[in-house]
Amino acid sequence: MIRVVGVGADGAPPASESLGDAALVVGARRHLAAARPPAGARTLVLGPLAPALETIGRYVTRGRPVVVLASGDPGFFGIARALAERFGPTALDVSPGVSSVAAAFARLGLSWDDAIVASAHGRDRRTAVNLCRAHPKVAVLTGPGAGPAELGAALRGHARTLIVATALGTAGERVERTTPERAAARDWGPEVSVVLCLDEARSSGRARSVAGVGPGPAGWALEESAFAHRDSMITKFEVRALALARLGPRPGDLVWDVGAGSGSVAVECARLGAAAVAVERAEDGVERVRANAAAHGVDVRVVRGSAPRALADLDDPDAVFVGGGGRDLPAVVAECARRARRAVVVGLAALDRVPAARAALSDAGWECDGVLLQSSRLAPLPGEVTRLAAANPVFVLWGSRPRSPREGVAA
Repeated sequence: MIRVVGVGADGAPPASESLGDAALVVGARRHLAAARPPAGARTLVLGPLAPALETIGRYVTRGRPVVVLASGDPGFFGIARALAERFGPTALDVSPGVSSVAAAFARLGLSWDDAIVASAHGRDRRTAVNLCRAHPKVAVLTGPGAGPAELGAALRGHARTLIVATALGTAGERVERTTPERAAARDWGPEVSVVLCLDEARSSGRARSVAGVGPGPAGWALEESAFAHRDSMITKFEVRALALARLGPRPGDLVWDVGAGSGSVAVECARLGAAAVAVERAEDGVERVRANAAAHGVDVRVVRGSAPRALADLDDPDAVFVGGGGRDLPAVVAECARRARRAVVVGLAALDRVPAARAALSDAGWECDGVLLQSSRLAPLPGEVTRLAAANPVFVLWGSRPRSPREGVAA
């Protein structure tokens, strides 16, 4: 049996009885310093995981008891997963402590069943950043290169409050409220425990029955009447349905809506949990996108300008929707294909634009496909009868970046 003891963020050292007759005690240097291992027990400072697991394995094989000290709850982004994978869950006796996330929210007097928790420790921070862009309450477990300064730099221009909790449970504990801009300009040191990112204007405070990411919208590909638009200049819901299927927006993603118009695609992607950026050159279009995002309770960053020039300062997206056309369309599609990680979808009303858009995707080395959507909607006629009203046909092209056989799906 491997005893896994969570050292809580209350700062209390592990109880002596929790160490029992351990022959090996494993933990971070600060945990070992606070513990009182049994006489004769070997201590091992936890560093790289593989060598530690090998050492633990040798003790387990000989039937000698092992205690592993871990921060907070070992089953919450903690070492319990690695130990269970190596030795099996039945070999573990886990005693959780108070996690840094729970402690940070407790310091603020906030509930956190509606919070999304992301780990940027030893992981690409872009997932955590995009969650912070899209959702009103996010906790980020930080790591080297993914601390408050880096998160703040990525969140400049977003109306967010950052709560930086440092050295929780110690004499040097600090819980500080700041803005992304101020966080980016400061050296926070190595003792940050967790960063909470709050969009206080959108925090509902409603009781939840499902923790974390909400259940998502009840439907998508909304009727055009759900959005403010000008002269029917909006991506029709049939086109939007296919575009969303090919874009695959999900929590942790970043999606561009280029030539956004009403911003209907960006808003729908945000409703599905992705961070969304709408690029629109018309001033009245920019205001329309903002109004539509507010009406649907989502945060869409709006960039005024013409693509491809307006794309230069944006973070690379996971997926892009390009609406409309124009002389710059091939250059826009090519730039989107160069930058996107997964998918580019192009909606076109003009037949003449299709070959150039398709060539831009193919020339970038992408796998390209498409359809012509021709739909007819039910329309009432006098006498309580119905006719079919044909909508204008629209070409939908999409490209996907080829995946290597070893490439997995990011979590």
